[in-house]
Amino acid sequence: MRKIVFPTDFSENAFNALKYAVELLKYETCEFFLLHAYADEVYNDETILSRSLMDELKEKVLNHAEVKLEETLEKIREIAPNPHHTFHKVASFGALVDEVNDLVDSENADLCIMGTRGKSDDRNISFGTNTLLVMKYVQCPVLSIPAGYQYNTPENILFLTNFLVPYQKRELKLVSEIARVFGSEIHSLYISKYPVESFRQKDNLNFLKEQFVNIKFQTHQVDGIDKVPTIMDFIEKHKIDILVMVNSRHSELENILFEGTLDKISLNPKIPLLVLQNFNRECV
Repeated sequence: MRKIVFPTDFSENAFNALKYAVELLKYETCEFFLLHAYADEVYNDETILSRSLMDELKEKVLNHAEVKLEETLEKIREIAPNPHHTFHKVASFGALVDEVNDLVDSENADLCIMGTRGKSDDRNISFGTNTLLVMKYVQCPVLSIPAGYQYNTPENILFLTNFLVPYQKRELKLVSEIARVFGSEIHSLYISKYPVESFRQKDNLNFLKEQFVNIKFQTHQVDGIDKVPTIMDFIEKHKIDILVMVNSRHSELENILFEGTLDKISLNPKIPLLVLQNFNRECV
């Protein structure tokens, strides 16, 4: 059984991501944990002048969250009924990243899925602040779904790598299982004018091939000075349906997605982005 943590702010973007999630995992037995972390809603209310008023507001926000969670479950069950999917409602007073990580740990979750943008839906940014924080700090794979993105069968998956970051078996198992279910082809893309020649790179490449055995797998090398246009061109040329990147210090994700600050985003994929975390979690 696969366990999925799904943070939601009850926005249209969040529900669109949930529709994508249940469609992507329609053939698998899954437990979905719909999570709403509401501490910011309380602390950001500047009218609170006393502890008693804060406690009243916390209770009010909690009740509202529980109602919205139930409405979300009724809606998704009506749209995509699936006897293999079970849902749990979780409303927590805490910071989003902390609550997601706690739930990931307690449930040993396999994946976190959310929209790239939430309720604010600022069209001038690629990812909302919460999504960026979750992608960067939550210790499990994170799949983010662009606003308005309609589900497509993932026929082609792009795995962006410089072969310098060691991969985790459990993380790659997730990618390989998605590819096997849909008969997807995985394309690894190495952007450099230099060949894969160090022992570290060769070992990581061989490990990647071992994990993707019996899956259609191609390696590509492109000499691109500006990586972002190179990635976007590759996505368009090869009709990529999911982009996969690894989050680690000094990784390609760090260099491309988080350019110095969380506010300066250079990569704007129009397809789902799966971020694998370089944390050592047991492969089950």
